[in-house]
Amino acid sequence: MRDTRESRLLLVLLVAVAFALITVDIRGGEDSPVDGARQAAATVFGPIENGVSAAVDPVGNAVSAIRDSGERHDRLAELEKENAALEAKLGSDDRNRSRLGQLDKMLKLSGAGQYGIKGAQVIAIGAAQGFSWTITIDVGANDGITRDMTVLNGDGLVGRVTTVGPNTATVLLANDPDFTVGTRMEAGDELGFASGQGDRPLRVELLNGKAEVKTGDRLVTFGSQADKPFVPGVPVGVVARVDPSAGDLTRTLYVTPYVSFTKLDIVGVVVEAPKKDPRDTVLPAKPKPTPTPTVTVTVTPSANAPVDGQIQEEQ
Repeated sequence: MRDTRESRLLLVLLVAVAFALITVDIRGGEDSPVDGARQAAATVFGPIENGVSAAVDPVGNAVSAIRDSGERHDRLAELEKENAALEAKLGSDDRNRSRLGQLDKMLKLSGAGQYGIKGAQVIAIGAAQGFSWTITIDVGANDGITRDMTVLNGDGLVGRVTTVGPNTATVLLANDPDFTVGTRMEAGDELGFASGQGDRPLRVELLNGKAEVKTGDRLVTFGSQADKPFVPGVPVGVVARVDPSAGDLTRTLYVTPYVSFTKLDIVGVVVEAPKKDPRDTVLPAKPKPTPTPTVTVTVTPSANAPVDGQIQEEQ
């Protein structure tokens, strides 16, 4: 349509009529004079509106689903992240609980022996010095550690310090073939020397070839002059086997160490020796023997059993 004066006048007229009809419809309420026209329009255009809505709704639903899917994906990723963090925390907590248990056990042992210790963590195995069985711990000269200090944990003797750096130290383990420590038998006081044999039991040579020793007897460290490299009274192990005595000057024992040298984590370096020998007070309580159940069988004689050793005649 060409933009003429007549067309602009017609547009203004239509707008005025529309406002007039809206005003009449609002004031009329339910009795509005244009209600019939509105119903007729609904009848004509309703099906068209529904059809358009039916065609458009799947598109809208799809868009909404995509949006919701993205939100669900983000939430799932968030939950997976939280779950991974929780598992890591639980794992860390388990390890921390294990370390706390080791530390508590070590503190009890050092308290019983009156040892002043410096706690440390094993940070490496193997040694730069060429030893077969060594560990590296995270304390050194800056922590007051010096060469030839005794190292223990909550179970007993771990080894001795051999090399010291500013912040780390190397420990020769008690099961190393180059390791030797003086020992004392519990109660009997028989003295000897224990040597490491790798993953086999410690070999102990008692100075008394006629010493009375049996399986299950226990040993502690005898101690060294000036308490270096070994302080007295640290649990060493339990006798597993005794070689038969053949009249030799010494007697050979094989001892299972208290310490598991392949499971070391928290250890303590003895930086202050006890004022007196703790003797056997640091040894763990002896396990109580398990009672062997006895079974009593009672035989009830039958009515047809022979009496007084007589044999019944066959019928």
